[in-house]
Amino acid sequence: MAILPRRMPHQRPRAPALAPLLAIAFLLLLSAGGAHAAQHAEREREREEAQGFRFQILTGDDSAVTHRIADDLYKRLVPTFAAFRTELAQKRRMLYVAIGPTALRDALSRRCDCVVISAYTSSQVWRTLTARLPKPRRMAMTAIYAEPAPNDQMRLAELLYGRPVRVGVLLGPDTAFLKPALTDATEIQMYTPGEDLNHTLNSMTRAETLLALPDSDIYNAENVRNILLSTYRRKQGVIGFSADMVKVGALATTYSEIEEINAQVAELAADFVRTGELDPPQFPRYFRTIINEGVASSLDLRVTDAARNFARRAPAVQ
Repeated sequence: MAILPRRMPHQRPRAPALAPLLAIAFLLLLSAGGAHAAQHAEREREREEAQGFRFQILTGDDSAVTHRIADDLYKRLVPTFAAFRTELAQKRRMLYVAIGPTALRDALSRRCDCVVISAYTSSQVWRTLTARLPKPRRMAMTAIYAEPAPNDQMRLAELLYGRPVRVGVLLGPDTAFLKPALTDATEIQMYTPGEDLNHTLNSMTRAETLLALPDSDIYNAENVRNILLSTYRRKQGVIGFSADMVKVGALATTYSEIEEINAQVAELAADFVRTGELDPPQFPRYFRTIINEGVASSLDLRVTDAARNFARRAPAVQ
């Protein structure tokens, strides 16, 4: 397990195990070029200039994706923590930023008076890993979930259909906690592992579209193709939870790029430094939209620019 140094987290981190479902890649790949040596030398100079940073970026394994995540995140966090030199920093609680589920497990295993911000981990996995923690420990942790906000997804469905639309949602035992995040416009069906999934899908007779939420008991490698085909035959579009899901047959989704998730992480960290308090776990604040135009055409949907351009952009880095 790689841990960036306590004072200046600039070493090559290792990549997270991102979504545990369908090998979904939430991020774009970036090759690691020869510029790394020059960047390393520049970071060494920065190390000498600023001391006492009280944050660490925890990662799970090594890849170009993680380098991109951590490098961008590092640049965003340094201005917030730079004001806290060694003497003052030692009086502050350490803040860990855990990139992905493996890094989150690492953070949870540490016995420390520390604060944790988790990113690139689904709400289901976050809930599973933190549910049994003592309340004081949970209060010192927060997360930005990997999947889109249900409210944004349902707004996208309205834009695609050009009107309010009845949305169906399948929830399993590990995602039932998401019920409060769903509106009255949804038709919720509970699914127990081992049941006939097709029967459950067929029971959603009033739903015009299916909102997919990351649940490994439902949207796994064995079931996804069947779900997409079954809903397609009934003329139900699927609002997916990743760009890759749209590429393989879902109708559309909102999704967040690395820079958008990292901007939100930096905002959470800045709020913590300013107030000493953590905001609660939350869905991505900044996003953009991807639409499978072929599927939309098959469903007789006329895609508008309002749907294509549905987004909430992160502020530019100063």
